[in-house]
Amino acid sequence: MTQSMQAKLFPFDESSEFDTPEQCFIVEMLNSEDDPHLSIARARVSPGVSTQWHSVLDTTERYVIVRGSGRVEVGDLPARVVDVGDVVLIPPSCRQRIANIGTEDLIFLAICTPRFEQRNYQNLSGVTR
Repeated sequence: MTQSMQAKLFPFDESSEFDTPEQCFIVEMLNSEDDPHLSIARARVSPGVSTQWHSVLDTTERYVIVRGSGRVEVGDLPARVVDVGDVVLIPPSCRQRIANIGTEDLIFLAICTPRFEQRNYQNLSGVTR
């Protein structure tokens, strides 16, 4: 007998936001073993800050820009400015970073398939804080 997915609501809790060594703040909106195929996080980058170079093994990531503007660098592509509504597709194990080039917080959704697991995160900058 296969277990079917159950309907469930995941209320947004801004107070659960945490700081990461990568230089951004994260709220895990959906990251559950009950739904291993997908995770959604809200990421926030302060003005003038760039996240560290990193990659995520075995995970495809999508950034959906919801506020602010940034400069994203993915793989060998040239740096590109991203604004509200833009989507960035990041293949598994692809190096990436994003900088906030605006005057307000840069906020984007990080949608991962399969779901994000910390063990797959790879810091490529050589810097830890």
